Amino acid sequence: MKFGIKLILSLCFISLSFAERDMNDGHWVNTEAIVNASPRRAPKETDIPENFSWQNKDGVNYLTLVKNQHIPQYCGSCWSFATTSVLSDRIKIQRGAIGPDINLAPQVLLSCDKVNRGCYGGWPLLAYKFIQENGITDETCSPYLAKSYRNGADCEAEHICKNCNKFGECWPMEEYPKYYVDDYGFVSGEEDMLEEVYNWGPISCTVALTEELHNYTGGIFEDKTGRKNRDHEVEIVGFGEERGVKYWEIRNSWGSNWGEEGFFKLIRGVDNLGIETNCSWGNAINTWDEGKQVIHRISDEDRTKFQKEKLYQHIKYQFTRRDLEEDVHNTRCRNDNDNYSGEQKILTPRPHEYLNSKDLPENWDWRNISGISYASTWVTNQHVPEYCGSCFLQATTASLADRFNIHRKRTDINFAFSVQSLMNCRFGGLCKTGGHPIEVYEYAHTDGLLHNSCMNYESQDINEEDRCDPINVCRDCKGPSFAEGEEDPLQNCWAVENPTKFYASEFGQLSGVEEMKAEIYKRGPISCGIKTTPSLYDYKGGIYSEVREITDLTHEISVVGWGKAENGEEYWIGRNSWGTYWGENGFFKISMYENNLGINRDCTFGVPDMKRSGLDEISLEQQ
Repeated sequence: MKFGIKLILSLCFISLSFAERDMNDGHWVNTEAIVNASPRRAPKETDIPENFSWQNKDGVNYLTLVKNQHIPQYCGSCWSFATTSVLSDRIKIQRGAIGPDINLAPQVLLSCDKVNRGCYGGWPLLAYKFIQENGITDETCSPYLAKSYRNGADCEAEHICKNCNKFGECWPMEEYPKYYVDDYGFVSGEEDMLEEVYNWGPISCTVALTEELHNYTGGIFEDKTGRKNRDHEVEIVGFGEERGVKYWEIRNSWGSNWGEEGFFKLIRGVDNLGIETNCSWGNAINTWDEGKQVIHRISDEDRTKFQKEKLYQHIKYQFTRRDLEEDVHNTRCRNDNDNYSGEQKILTPRPHEYLNSKDLPENWDWRNISGISYASTWVTNQHVPEYCGSCFLQATTASLADRFNIHRKRTDINFAFSVQSLMNCRFGGLCKTGGHPIEVYEYAHTDGLLHNSCMNYESQDINEEDRCDPINVCRDCKGPSFAEGEEDPLQNCWAVENPTKFYASEFGQLSGVEEMKAEIYKRGPISCGIKTTPSLYDYKGGIYSEVREITDLTHEISVVGWGKAENGEEYWIGRNSWGTYWGENGFFKISMYENNLGINRDCTFGVPDMKRSGLDEISLEQQ
């Protein structure tokens, strides 16, 4: 994708409406935030290498997902994206890149940090201060709406963490994980910035926007205009030198179709675009390891308020239960693959044809293979910002994204495919009816999937007349940020031309423990149908089993591995699409052979087509 001559005119680092405040080249100086910022720490290492990148450090990608602040409509939220990206990446570094990524929610800052200006600009140091004092949730609690408290998304309990049901009702969650900042501060100047990035992790910096930067497609960028009026926030994730030219490696928040898969290089050491003048960093408190988790519980004040406004107890404990009980008999978010009218695409021998499941390891988990997690970059939540029966899309796209990570050995771009783009073409099914999982893989084979930064998940079906309209398949937008009540927030949006697509070469069905194990071990996670029940909804942890007659499979999940407990019980490791506040951070274990909600009956897989996707393949030595 190329931005062409379209120029995003609105500022997102700091709004022009801040003119009455103390300004310094578009930079809002806030004395209180400066006083509370932490002093710089001594570096762990002072011997800095010539080339370094957190995107590929010793063969491991420590960065989280590339995102797009400009969709579903424009929002000047670069400050919130840069802040949450720095923290999310540093959390991943602290965790050693083990397990699915924790993607902190920019929306919480946009809705609740009222010292900053939401979609009209902000400052990362104030955002760090907010998170230190109030905490922040991840995106399965609070998905990005491209709105703020100033234009339609005020700081209600629902905008911090919520769940929804098919009756159109949403409610704030009773309990959910929260993350906090330990310390934060300034850094500037090439030498100090190098030390901070190399020793501690990515930092965010303000830069001046130019039309040439918007049109950047690759190489080392050097602004020739001399502009230093900083109005955009980006994240420095590494540095290097090419042919004697030093550069910063930078991630933007304009999606993976911009620049070099969402990144760009900027000449280093000459304060080009003002990048070496004003940078910030923040570190997170460890609230993710077992025994250290901080679980937020809804306040009595918020509960009372919601009871009055939306009959909270009735919705939470009766509507949701009724929803699930009815789902047992009538509704579904996936349809049986037996009803699929197309043909499987099988080009190579199936793994179960040449692998004996008895020779496979007792424990296999793609979230931790030799210290590397190949699980796609996040756990999703199909039920927010509103309820949608998209499980058949969530499980299949997540499994295929995992396989792309495996083929690339998780050394570069994080793969996450756009569920909303598929929904907007109604391929495979709808929010209200669910769909066929295998048809998603067929679409990946014939048409290709798009990166999640093409279309954010909005969890709603599109009007028939807008079906597969290019602007609803892959979109970008320019400023200004829309005002609340504006009739057409998409008036400054356009369809991205020739977005990057990712294809499947093969796809098919499988069932039974032997076929499932061989497929997962050799080629990666698969998606499987299960029966949803009220007890599954209430799952908190451990190996799940339920004695129940299974007549049909109503829900789709992905299976990322298996294990064997100390008592000898064997189980599958599943990833759900009900958010990180469900189960074991969005995952679950379920009995392998019996009382397992039919998980072994109807599974599907897709094989990445690296050549058609324009990617080189990196082989896995352990296989």
